[in-house]
Order: sequence, then structure tokens, then C-alpha cells
Amino acid sequence: MKTTIFGQHEEQTLRQFNTCLQTGDVAGGVLCADGHYGYSQPVGGVIAYHNQVAPSGVGYDIACGNKAVRTNLYYDDIKEDLAWIMDDVAKRISFGIGRKNKKKIDHEVFDDADWAVYKAFGQQEHDILKKLAYEQLGTVGSGNHFVDLFVEEATGAVWVANHFGSRGFGHKTASGFLNIAAGRSFLDKAPGERMEQKPTLLHVDTEIGELYMKAMTLAGRYAYAGRDVVMDEVLDILGARTTMEVHNHHNFAWKEQHNGQQYIVVRKGATPSAPNQLGFIGGSMCDKSVIVRGKDNEQNNNAWHSTVHGAGRIMSRTEAAGKMNWKTRKRTGGKIVPYQMQQAVKEYGIELRGGGTDESPFVYRKLQTVLDAHQGTLDILHTLRPIGVAMAGANEFDPYKD
Repeated sequence: MKTTIFGQHEEQTLRQFNTCLQTGDVAGGVLCADGHYGYSQPVGGVIAYHNQVAPSGVGYDIACGNKAVRTNLYYDDIKEDLAWIMDDVAKRISFGIGRKNKKKIDHEVFDDADWAVYKAFGQQEHDILKKLAYEQLGTVGSGNHFVDLFVEEATGAVWVANHFGSRGFGHKTASGFLNIAAGRSFLDKAPGERMEQKPTLLHVDTEIGELYMKAMTLAGRYAYAGRDVVMDEVLDILGARTTMEVHNHHNFAWKEQHNGQQYIVVRKGATPSAPNQLGFIGGSMCDKSVIVRGKDNEQNNNAWHSTVHGAGRIMSRTEAAGKMNWKTRKRTGGKIVPYQMQQAVKEYGIELRGGGTDESPFVYRKLQTVLDAHQGTLDILHTLRPIGVAMAGANEFDPYKD
């Protein structure tokens, strides 16, 4: 079994990773340096299976990922207008659970033949999920999902990046297949999640396994479409065009060839990093982000061509921001107070729209720390400094997992 662990991790994260390695027909795995405790499989965890897929490993936000583009603009072109640009981003892009604008977006993804997958569970299931997908296409959600503006350190070029996945459609797809695997109906309300739950596994040659792979792939195309829509909106605000693009998922299962054999590689919060493959890795709102390229070497092979997807949390949302009382919409007991976050943002020079203390820079590792742990597997091509950050509001509720 080929297994690699990068960086230092808490005991519960390592225990969860080892449980995954010991469950099912596993060929190996990776725990990336940004790894932390998750549901069933640690975030930053990668498990390679022989002919099996883990819907619990892919997770609820199927195909969560990033799109990043370099524009034809430079910092000097926008620095005087940055405040109103970020105002416009916050106004025109829908964060959180609702949609600020009522513009529904038609897209070719809704003509995809794989929507028929859901009819295997009933016409109602198909109609509910497709309606939800249609209503939410191009919305960003909450949690750690964002739309950011950056300046490339070496050139001054302006970059735009976004981060989100398949929204409520992906969440209901994940919970539906987990329900079916447990003998419940697709749209049943699932029982409360247990973090220590062993991976739920489906054999990809069974009917339910084939259906899941098709549904997951459709959710991936939907996530790509959503990130494209949001990116086009921001480029329209900027009056800019794209000169370079990086776009990939980090919650997904891929059929991949490694050393001449095919595996199902389940990455949960891990960026695919095959030789010469480009990726975007984001830091906190007061830290750099980078464009990376996978190396063609033994170290990257031993990492199952996987790397970090971000800096990695060191503090939970509740620990950072406190417990939310949804009746009063107030939090109590958090370690990070709004003033601390506001000062950090001001000192770093960020135009922030939205965001809460649970996403403050204090809850994340420094990105360079995790990049150093993976340095033998990737090259850093571009270093980006954030100048504008837009997220859901501090008390914005969104039931779909980030």
C-alpha cells in the first residue's frame, strides 16, 4: 500500500485517515499538509481504491473547487476604483442561501443526458434536484466560499479567483446516495452525521455505483458551469478579458492511471496535481495564494498526484466565532472578535465585503507552511496577493456544506 503523510497533524485527523486506509479495497492514500478532521474522511485526505468509490469521501459539496484567471488589467488600472468594484461584486454576485438578483441562467448543462440518473429513484427526485440546480446556478454560497481579486507579485497583473461547488444540488445528490446505500429512500432526511463514521463505499461496477459516478460527474459539470458564470460576471464588472485560466475541483473522485493500473482516486479537499497540471491554491484572506504545477517525479507519484487545496484550518468555526443562536442571530463565546479581524484586514490592505470571524486569517495556517511540506512535488509559478475579498456575511446561514 502506497501511503504518504505530509506535515504535522492532530491525533484525530491521523486516526480518521487510518480508518479510511483500512476500509474497503484500498491501494493507498495521502494526507496533505493542510489536512484536518472531517466527516468520514479528513479534509486534505486522498484515498485510492480498486473499483470502489466513497460518496462520503467525495463529500456533500461535490466538485467544490476553484477557477482562477489572469486578466489583461494591472493594479494601476483598478487601484483607484477598487472599493466600488468590490461593492459591485457584492451587489451582483449572490452569496449565502438566496439569490440577490432574480436572473435565472439557462445553460447547456441542463440539457445533459445524465439528468436521467435521478429518474432511477423517481420523477419527483429528478424534478426537485433539477429545479434546485436551475435556481442556484451561479450562486456562491457561504462558509469558506469566495470571489477574490489579486495582484500578481512579479508583474502587477490582476487575477480573479472564485471558490465553490455544486451547491444544494450536489448536497442533495450526496445525501441521496448515502441514503440509498443505507437502505433509505433518496430524499429521506438522513440521521445526524457522525464524524467518525467509516467510509460509505460503492462498487463502481454495480448499478448504484455506476449511477453515483454519473451523478457525481454531472455535479462536476454543474460546478464548472457555476464558476464560469460567476467569473464572467466579475470580468464584466472589471471590463477585462482572460489571458490565462486555471480551473479544477478538489472534492471529487477520478478514474486515474498510476503505474499502469487504473484506480478510483477520491480527493476530499485536495488538488489534483499530475505532472504539468496547473492548480490554484488559496491562502486566507490576509495571505498569498499561488498558481502551481505538478512535478514529474517519484515524490509526486508517491503523493498520488495530489496536493493541498488551501492553508488548512487550525480552529473550528464554532471555536473562532462562537455558537450561533439563530433566533437572535447572534454568536457567543468565540475566540476571535470582529475588531481583531477588522484590524488584520486593514493592516493587510484588503477591501473586504462580507466575511465573519470564522473565516478570519487567525483560523488558518500560513500558506507557505503547507507549501513547504509539498515542495518536492510541485513548482510555484505565480504568487498572488489578495486586494479584494467578497464572501457571505458573518451570520449568513447556508445549509449546504462547504
